[in-house]
Amino acid sequence: MRRTHPRLRSRPRRRNSPRPRVSDSSYSRWRPHPWHGLDPGADAPRVVNAYIEITPFDLMKYEVDKASGYLRVDRPQRTSSSPPSLYGFIPQTYCGERVRRLAPGCERGDGDPLDICVISERPINHSEILLRAAVVGGLKIIDRGEADDKIIAVLEGDYVWGGADDIRQLPEALLERIEHYFSTYKLVPDQPANITVAGRSGYPEAAAVIRAAIEDYREEFA
Repeated sequence: MRRTHPRLRSRPRRRNSPRPRVSDSSYSRWRPHPWHGLDPGADAPRVVNAYIEITPFDLMKYEVDKASGYLRVDRPQRTSSSPPSLYGFIPQTYCGERVRRLAPGCERGDGDPLDICVISERPINHSEILLRAAVVGGLKIIDRGEADDKIIAVLEGDYVWGGADDIRQLPEALLERIEHYFSTYKLVPDQPANITVAGRSGYPEAAAVIRAAIEDYREEFA
């Protein structure tokens, strides 16, 4: 009869100390909707959560599907313009009546979450990510009579841009690229441009737009 060496005999497993259980209230059992299931951030409007849909130099236009929350292909970029920064939106915001009031000459808000451009010194090549962004200003954009503000922010903790707290601290060339992108990315040959970049704003004006968009969201989706 074959005998097992004493050292190879199975031994009763030592019970490790039990791992701490994660409270049911501290995580979602299902993937939350990027617009409705996430939040703007506890430190908004100075530092906000940003859900990224498009990465720099991407020649496809992606957009969150409002019904499912998954990222879908909206369209290929028609022109050679490519976004010079990360581009997405601030969760639980909505461009409605309060946002419209802050955009003279606009007939209405665009009915979408508030867009945000996030500048990062290190390249980020993945979309569908959530990051914290420090707000420095914004662009006032009118798209066919609709208020379509773009918040400008820097990646929190960025070793190059992280110290900026106002749009005037960013290079002029970088801001010009962002303005050029939004003034051309919807151009159609032989048709008039329907988008106007009406100007830049510093942090105080951008903060007011974020607060207005949060209040518009609460009213619209209460």
